[in-house]
Amino acid sequence: MIGIGRTVVARATSGKRRGVVAITAMLLGSLAVQGSARPQDAVRYRWTNVKVGAGGYAPNIVFSPAERGLAYLRTDMGGAYRWDDRDRRWIPLQDGNATSSYMGIESIAPDPRDPDIVYMAAGMNAAQPAAILRSADRGRTWRITPVPFAMGGNEDGRGLGERLAIDPNQTRRLFFGSRHDGLWRSEDAGATWVKVTAFPVAGLGRPAFRKTHGGVAFVAIDPTSGSDRGGGGKPSRRIWAGVADPGATHLYRSDDGGETWDAVSGPALLAAKGVIDRRGVLWVGYASGLGPSGIKTGAVWRYEPGGRGRDVTPRAWRETGAQGAFLGVAVSPMAPGTVAVTTVDRYLQGDSLWISRNDGRTWDDVGPRSHRDVSKTPFLLHEGKGADFGHWISGLAIDPFDPTHVAYTTGATVYATHALRATGGVDWVPWTDGIEQTAIITLVSPTGGAPLISGFGDLSGFVHDDLDRSPRPTFVNPYMSNTNAIDYAGLAPNVIVRSGSLYLDRPRQASMGRSEDGGRTWSEIVLPPMGNPPKREDLNGDWPITVSADGTTMVVATPVPQVSRDHGRSWSVVRGLPGKTRAVADKRDPRVFYAVDVEQGRVLVSRDAAASFAPVTGRGLPDGLAPAGRQGREAQSSLLVSPDRTGTLWLQAGTRLFRSTDGGVTFAPASGELHVELFGLGRNGVFAVGTLGGIRGVWRSVDTGRNWARIDDDAHRWGGRYRVISGDPRREGRVYLGTDGRGLFYGDPVNTRYPLN
Repeated sequence: MIGIGRTVVARATSGKRRGVVAITAMLLGSLAVQGSARPQDAVRYRWTNVKVGAGGYAPNIVFSPAERGLAYLRTDMGGAYRWDDRDRRWIPLQDGNATSSYMGIESIAPDPRDPDIVYMAAGMNAAQPAAILRSADRGRTWRITPVPFAMGGNEDGRGLGERLAIDPNQTRRLFFGSRHDGLWRSEDAGATWVKVTAFPVAGLGRPAFRKTHGGVAFVAIDPTSGSDRGGGGKPSRRIWAGVADPGATHLYRSDDGGETWDAVSGPALLAAKGVIDRRGVLWVGYASGLGPSGIKTGAVWRYEPGGRGRDVTPRAWRETGAQGAFLGVAVSPMAPGTVAVTTVDRYLQGDSLWISRNDGRTWDDVGPRSHRDVSKTPFLLHEGKGADFGHWISGLAIDPFDPTHVAYTTGATVYATHALRATGGVDWVPWTDGIEQTAIITLVSPTGGAPLISGFGDLSGFVHDDLDRSPRPTFVNPYMSNTNAIDYAGLAPNVIVRSGSLYLDRPRQASMGRSEDGGRTWSEIVLPPMGNPPKREDLNGDWPITVSADGTTMVVATPVPQVSRDHGRSWSVVRGLPGKTRAVADKRDPRVFYAVDVEQGRVLVSRDAAASFAPVTGRGLPDGLAPAGRQGREAQSSLLVSPDRTGTLWLQAGTRLFRSTDGGVTFAPASGELHVELFGLGRNGVFAVGTLGGIRGVWRSVDTGRNWARIDDDAHRWGGRYRVISGDPRREGRVYLGTDGRGLFYGDPVNTRYPLN
């Protein structure tokens, strides 16, 4: 995909007008934002995902019933995707979206009659904006309707659903089950919404901070209770709605289009997932909690159109402990009576998939006869084990045109098979081409070796020798699920250090590692106990680690900063460096380190290999050096050192950049009118995420921050969920951008003026 420095969108109705618009767009595309850069600095960039191959939680996958080979995937923080059967890849549908909250997809619904129409419910959590998104061109463009009911696309319960339902007999009629405000209805294809006041569950209201509700977990409309007749028939009368809030009743049925509702009996569990087959039979997965974690037990029930239900939970699941619940439920339109379910949180036995071909009377556990080929996405072998059936399995779908084609989603990938038959082995392969849905915490582009080394949330991190190929996991010894800080030795780039944390409370001996071969193998770094009483301060992953230019000296920003010059065998206290303060190594001089003492508002320098630090003048800096952007262990450093010049520093103070060429003695402003959020250095350039002239985007300067050119565009916004940015010290113009949900990108200039050397 190619993005242009600044885009103009217009609709033309005649050939003459199209020509005028095209010329205007070309002229504007060649100009920099007023006051930000000279015209010759405008740069066109090509943006490409660094390939991992999915990597995050996709709560559900939905096939279109209107067209073979059409499917949609919703994710919890990376937007939605459409499967393009011609190109054999998933197409991201929200890269042009600039609203962060709309990247958390609460529900998705393709029109059952028109394959071009699709709807989404979007909203990250209860504190952020929510909207219904409507598309008439398969998600290429969207009309956005803000709604008054909050959503939770990235909250507990995001695997419930589907909450958004289209009446197959009158497709302009939609229902939405909200988390906090009951049931809602639209009669005009999602343009306006009214609350269904007759529904017995009005909602629990907005939750407390970092809390949520299950609310109306799913809506299922019986296609047999109305008639289409080419769009002029009768709307469906029978509607089912499942509830995942505490209470005596968790399933309701209406037989008059939602005007009145009756309670339906079932187990004392939350109605989590509901699907209806072409006969009007409802299948419900029940759970003891919202999930995707913390669920203890569940059940599967089958309901006749008249409301009579029976428990059809797989017997083998009960016999192995009845652990976990059923958040994946799917039926086959081509084979009535065929239903599949998947478990979630079945930790002791492992999650699996069961399928019944006789209306739930008997079940076949597919897990034991399943095989997974992850050769194209070897990152799935992280944690030092083989790829298992999967975890957090809440998405499950049977192709409406092929009952042997089945797909399910996990916390890390999407698996699919074209051979789910009654007997024989089942081969699953990741169905992920085009999907990149991960959170990037940190990254470095070293002066030698692999072009990129990344630190991910949940997946630890990777050495990216080939940016277009899924990497093999190497971040072990220690394994940390989150890598929070990485550094490399400027003159010996094969030396890499990292620190991280575990998202699970597992025993650990170390949270830091050192590599002598560019990150391919590691040894643990262990600090001595400190404090009174003495304790290991280095085990929680809060403290970044830094390595000198020659790879000899390592500094850890613990509450009492420590330095080692023998690969971590012995440690001593760093004098003059405040506790919890990150040191930054000069990339050319092994004896020089820098740091920012935020509390005292000063720059510190060490010239004795971090034995001691002392303040320098720092003339030209404003009073107070509080860094901008995110704080804490996952924050990108506000102080960076040029990879090719000793003594050249870049410092972010507030939303401004300052540059020093004399080791911090003097600083000069280096951001112009750009309000900086994040920044990174590359070969002969500096990159930043920030706002200029009212435009928030990604920017590049080639004249030490005096002028800036926008290098993203309106088709590449990724929800504005930026976490880290860096240039490449060896490749002019190359930039790496880590997002919170859409993975990792690399950008290259298209202009021949900035050759891809």
